[in-house]
Amino acid sequence: MAILSTSYPKDRIKVVLLEDIHTAAATAFRKAGYTDITKLKRSASGAELEAIVRDAHILGIRSKTHLTPAVLDQAGKLLAVGCFCIGTNQVDLERATEKGIPVFNSPYSNTRSVAELVLAEAIMLLRRIPARSEAAHAGRWLKDARGSYESRGKVMGIVGYGHIGSQVSVLAESLGFQVVFHDVAPVLPLGNARPLRSLAELLKVSDVVTLHVPGGQGTDNLINARNLRIMKKGAILLNLARGTVVDTAALKSALESGQIGGASVDVHPVEPKANDDLFVSPLQGLPNVILTPHIGGSTQEAQQQIGLDVAGKLLSFLESGTTINSQSVPELSLPSHENSHRILHIHWNKPGVLSAINARLSEHNINIVGQYLSTNAKIGYVVLDVDQRNSRKACEQLKEVAHTIRSRVLY
Repeated sequence: MAILSTSYPKDRIKVVLLEDIHTAAATAFRKAGYTDITKLKRSASGAELEAIVRDAHILGIRSKTHLTPAVLDQAGKLLAVGCFCIGTNQVDLERATEKGIPVFNSPYSNTRSVAELVLAEAIMLLRRIPARSEAAHAGRWLKDARGSYESRGKVMGIVGYGHIGSQVSVLAESLGFQVVFHDVAPVLPLGNARPLRSLAELLKVSDVVTLHVPGGQGTDNLINARNLRIMKKGAILLNLARGTVVDTAALKSALESGQIGGASVDVHPVEPKANDDLFVSPLQGLPNVILTPHIGGSTQEAQQQIGLDVAGKLLSFLESGTTINSQSVPELSLPSHENSHRILHIHWNKPGVLSAINARLSEHNINIVGQYLSTNAKIGYVVLDVDQRNSRKACEQLKEVAHTIRSRVLY
């Protein structure tokens, strides 16, 4: 797609990147001609965040900056939000939708990083490395094979066979694991992995269980006391999904009783907001437990890829109006048209809006070169390429259409 000049001068579009987003993102904006870029290493909240949102056209965040309805209500200039991470839980998507603000994220860029850590921690726990490392640091020499096992021939059960789960599957099989998985949706197995019909069936046969499911009501305390009792005695549990998926108190009891032989937890129900804040977990101090500070996707390669991916989506929206992978505004992939101007129109999804748009343009003899529409349950997104001689008049008319949320000339 040809990149065209936006009608809004690029040097007047303010880009704010919080939480030490990888420099690849800022570099991508600069290469595209945007010069007003502010990059902060920390998150923002309260009055400071509201001031940033009032002034920014593009806002980049990670997981610690929370865009609540009250914060988004300050967004007079904000064109789009980039979540430089997997999820968008930190953004009130309903309010972003109501305000016509596209929200982009990068759900797959750190897949490999998470998968590698899963395999590394599985092997460490099978070999009981945490306890032996702690003993060596304390001057004790625990050189024996008791409780140490190879991965070859062991059964790895993957709960959730999406992008990360399936990547874990491929790597695990190459190490000699027998892979089984359970997913609520039918998915195609990779390699020799076998789907199992129920979670209970998976828990009964697995030597290592790794969780890769989304957070939410359907997965809260998915691994609870009852399911921990179903697992093979001495089995290993890995949670690099969401902190709410495992009942931490129940896991502690299962570890102390020996029902569970080891655990690795990278995500926690309550996590510190800053590196200097105190982290507290019931699992602290337990042998053969690996606790990590939500770093499953925190590799330089993953952060660089996330920076490039989200920045690319933001730039595509700025330059062409494309909203593919938006979590709030309906998705549109758009071609370019020569000798035309592009207008973006976001409106409440009400009957008759498209007819009203066409009627107003027809009334003023404005020729439509291209028209594209996508809707969700709440709003509609129309992109119109019109004769460039009439674009100003067209935009004025579109702003008067009933149920309009926002409308502007892109180029």
